Amino acid sequence: MESEFLRMRGISKSFNGTQALRNVDFSAVVGEVHAISGENGAGKSTLVKILSGALQRDAGEILLAGEPAELGTPVRARRLGICAVYQEFSLVPHLTVAENILMGQMPSARVRGWVNWTKAYRRAEEILQSIGFVGIDVREVVQQLSVSHQQMVEIAKAMAEQRRILILDEPSAVLSQEELNRLFALIRQLKQDGTLVLYISHRLDEVFEIADRITVLKDGEVVGTVKPHESNQNQLIKMMVGRTLGEIFPTRNPPKAEVALELRNLTKEGTFSDISFSLRHGEILGMFGLVGSGRTQVARCIFGAEPFATGEILLDGNSIHPRSPREAVKEGIALLTEDRKRDGLVLSCTIRDNASMASFESLSRWGVIDRRKQAIRVQQKVHELDIRPPLLDRLARQLSGGNQQKLVLAKWLMTQARVLILDEPTRGVDVATKVEIYQIINNLAVDGMGILLISSELPEILGMSDRTLVMREGRQVGEFTQAQASEEKLLASAAGVSQ
Repeated sequence: MESEFLRMRGISKSFNGTQALRNVDFSAVVGEVHAISGENGAGKSTLVKILSGALQRDAGEILLAGEPAELGTPVRARRLGICAVYQEFSLVPHLTVAENILMGQMPSARVRGWVNWTKAYRRAEEILQSIGFVGIDVREVVQQLSVSHQQMVEIAKAMAEQRRILILDEPSAVLSQEELNRLFALIRQLKQDGTLVLYISHRLDEVFEIADRITVLKDGEVVGTVKPHESNQNQLIKMMVGRTLGEIFPTRNPPKAEVALELRNLTKEGTFSDISFSLRHGEILGMFGLVGSGRTQVARCIFGAEPFATGEILLDGNSIHPRSPREAVKEGIALLTEDRKRDGLVLSCTIRDNASMASFESLSRWGVIDRRKQAIRVQQKVHELDIRPPLLDRLARQLSGGNQQKLVLAKWLMTQARVLILDEPTRGVDVATKVEIYQIINNLAVDGMGILLISSELPEILGMSDRTLVMREGRQVGEFTQAQASEEKLLASAAGVSQ
């Protein structure tokens, strides 16, 4: 590593009397990957937004290469070589990939005021290829892309500019393992080129793989800075939340109850085939597989969001065939989707309306919602799930990622579901919120709900599941009891590798 390039000294920031950052000191050097970790609300995003010019600090100073830097706006920060890729996309959805990547840098044609589109498309393709992101049509309108491809475009947009500091805020939340490998290859190349990379992620395995140093924030203050090879995940978790990895997952004692949900040879042509399993009341059944294995599609067919071709679904022994989510909810099935912001919430609506959205019928009389009844029931769920702040008129977009996820859970719990399907339930939330969600899931199972847990995180599958199913390329290839399951066995089964 070389000499110190960035120093943030005594940084403080408050919002409406709430202290988000308190006298934070932070430094990083040229060619370093410096991770910033902490639970939701720790101040990570506030700190990097101050650095990128998106927020103004209340106190403190910022030095670049030893010189004071005034970062009044994002434009000013970019001119100084500071580029940021935030968790919330800043793409213009109705413009093409090329237009988004080259925004403000479109090449001009000979005629003044016209764009040289041939040159623009070629330049955008060169940028994508140079960072290893292939298979994206630069002429495609961004809103037509998958979420993971939109993330790639967001990163490519930052690469189009001259940069000395690159901020990546939860860049891997929507990427497949292959795409994540490409991102890490890019980060290592940037490091060799002398770029300082600030990496924010809730995924500790990523942080330990890619970072040179890790700084932990808690309640707006720096807890400490460690080097991965001198630390471990247990130590980092304890710095973040005050507890160790062994205390993350609740103890499970599943009862020998009746079957809640059963699938018999469920098939959807070209997606998955002959899926058969049973889920008991009070059981947490894990479903693991690599990207493209068909797990989400199975869940969507059970929930009536997609049609299946052949096979049978039984709920409490009775055959059902939900043709829509509405029918599935009436039968007692709920699905928490992997993308809460796209499929789970209406961000411009309140906690009250989001939580009751799937149960308006039970809250209404003659088509008119009983607002008092609605408020009482929603307030009860907000209290049970500890959604913060507990203000029913707060907009969903104003909540942290973890509280948004708990709000989606509240919505489905208000439907009195008997079977709950959870697709990546802790994606993009911090360790402390994960602990809360795991306890909620365990309590629901104890109360007799059958839970199908779909996750790409092996520790989550192993820590929460009573049994685990493994899928590969649309087929069910393995089943493991809690005693039989291990990371090696599940990965080998998912990848088709014999042990």
